[in-house]
Amino acid sequence: MFIEKFKKWTSILLIVCSFAVFSGCARGNAVSDASNTDGNKQMSKLDEIKKSGKLVVGTSADYPPSEFHKEINGKDEIVGFDISIAKEIAKDLGVELQIKDMKFDGLLAALNAGNIDIVLAGMVPTEERKKSVDFSNVYYTGEQGILVRAEDNGKYKSIGDFKGKKVGVQKGALQEKIAQEQFKESEIKPVGSVSDLVLQLKSKKVDAVLVGAAVGKAYANKNKDLAMTDIKIEYDYNGTAVAVKKGNQDLVDSINKTIDRLKKDGLIEKYYAEATEMAEN
Repeated sequence: MFIEKFKKWTSILLIVCSFAVFSGCARGNAVSDASNTDGNKQMSKLDEIKKSGKLVVGTSADYPPSEFHKEINGKDEIVGFDISIAKEIAKDLGVELQIKDMKFDGLLAALNAGNIDIVLAGMVPTEERKKSVDFSNVYYTGEQGILVRAEDNGKYKSIGDFKGKKVGVQKGALQEKIAQEQFKESEIKPVGSVSDLVLQLKSKKVDAVLVGAAVGKAYANKNKDLAMTDIKIEYDYNGTAVAVKKGNQDLVDSINKTIDRLKKDGLIEKYYAEATEMAEN
């Protein structure tokens, strides 16, 4: 009798333990799976921006009228055409705008490192750049021109007249590529910023600066010793767009909505005209 009862209770105990073990294993898997699921849920860049309450825009503020420094009410501020667009993007996202000023050739590295959210800097969406970042729709197209010293303006009638001359370009910008392709008999001098290029032009370290036509005109209007040549630069120009780190299509789509609205309302032309006037005064 005792042996039978012992066997009975032993069997019950084994069943209970087995149930507990399997229940424990099942819960462990469930917790583990839930943890993995939660771990795989990564917040999108768009959500990160909205959560932080600010949009960090990288630019190179030496490129009037797109982006440049201006003293307003005794305070140095970064203003310009691109900045107006950046403000609209931030407004549509419901966040504040923060501007980070840096060298043009460091912008994409900063973007991919997560130091900035987007790039607005008169940047052309070239095929080479598209390998590392995504772009919004083009929001502006413009011409290229050649800035020279006013005293030398009459010397240059064609690109061929720059044979053996030093032509400055902004390092990493569209103009560097144009110069390499079209000014093959010139000495190309890449420099980090347009403002530095202008200083080199004034000090005769370079003979000319290849630059966006509107930007060149803004510098010429501000500096009577400089002038824009009448030489036309023929180039398949794709326009300028907003750069975004790859894998953030929702952010690109949101930016495109803002660009579409600005185009529809005629604000692109308005902002460019206002920025040009501000750069000239």
